[in-house]
Amino acid sequence: MNKVIVDEKKIDELLTRGISFIYPTKEFLENKIKKGEKLTIYLGIDPTGPTLHLGHAIPIKKLSEFQKAGHQIILLMGDFTAMIGDPTDKGAARKQLTHKEVTSNLKNYKKQASSLISFTGKNPAKITFNSTWLGKMNFEKVISLASNMTVQQMLERDMFEKRMKEGKPIYLHEFLYPLMQGYDSVAMDVDGEIGGNDQTFNMLCGRDLMKTMKNKEKFVITMKLLEDNSGKKMGKTEGNMIALSDSPEEMYGKVMSWTDGMIIPGFELCTNIPTFEIEKMSKDIHSNLVNPKDLKIRLAREIVTTFHNEKKAKEAQEKWENTFSKKEIPEDVQEINAKKGEPLIDVLLNNKIVTSKSDFRRLVDEKAITNLDTDEKVSSHTEVAIEGVYRIGKKRFCKIVIS
Repeated sequence: MNKVIVDEKKIDELLTRGISFIYPTKEFLENKIKKGEKLTIYLGIDPTGPTLHLGHAIPIKKLSEFQKAGHQIILLMGDFTAMIGDPTDKGAARKQLTHKEVTSNLKNYKKQASSLISFTGKNPAKITFNSTWLGKMNFEKVISLASNMTVQQMLERDMFEKRMKEGKPIYLHEFLYPLMQGYDSVAMDVDGEIGGNDQTFNMLCGRDLMKTMKNKEKFVITMKLLEDNSGKKMGKTEGNMIALSDSPEEMYGKVMSWTDGMIIPGFELCTNIPTFEIEKMSKDIHSNLVNPKDLKIRLAREIVTTFHNEKKAKEAQEKWENTFSKKEIPEDVQEINAKKGEPLIDVLLNNKIVTSKSDFRRLVDEKAITNLDTDEKVSSHTEVAIEGVYRIGKKRFCKIVIS
């Protein structure tokens, strides 16, 4: 059996930082690592959008820690499962994507992931696609696979229970999704899987299938989610994501728009700042020994440096400070909520930021409305509201939060 060198002092950090839970137990995985076993661990991502985002980066970062410890890591592209649609946390069935849409979405994923994991060198990460095995399954094999789970197990899922109570439909293909994702583990014959804690049900399906079909004890690592101030995870569907394709200025501005409550989780999940230092930050915030804004500035620079570089991070900071400090944006900017996809004109009018629709249109025509987070002027009367601080005219400001 292949052995890997593991610094035992780092094991606890590896198995605790950013982690919600380890199945079957932390001790089970810890013992494997201490024995020097070379483990194979994977992360699956469905290409449902054209870019990876910070939510994806959290488990990818943990995956990179296992790679640096000498373990084999796999980045699995769910090009088949993306066409089914993961029902996790969804109040209605996802829109099913075509293979062409999925292929287009994932074309930049490897390049974006390479800012955290290495696909070259002595222990390169592997990248694979689950259409390789799922696309070849005939109906007989699907039925055989489905016999490993019960309807009762599926209905235990919170989102299915909620839909039933609300009288909303649950489609059969949504029942098949956890089986397909679970079978990925069997097809690759892995030791473990990592993912967000919202994927626990799907990953444990894979754990059950591994026991049944391979007589193998697969471990599962569930990661904490980065949540916004409303308690929603940062992601594409929620409309609050930081895309890895964002410019340094966009990335920096979005982090600076986070609430103070997101600072410490941001450091824990998105940076390599030592844990003891983050614990001190937390104590200093609660004791009013530090200005949270100063820590947020550091967090924004750390995140931009990771996905761009230090020079770009410094430039983004300077640009943000020029925009916010020199233009004298008030500390107590009015915060207003908007629904995803809601027209900006309605948001500003309903909250009395503008006096009338004609007032809004005039301001747009005069290029007098700017989203200061993106440094872009509103150019259309029908523009949709997005998160960020808006300057309307010279002296009116508001911060829009998508809810």
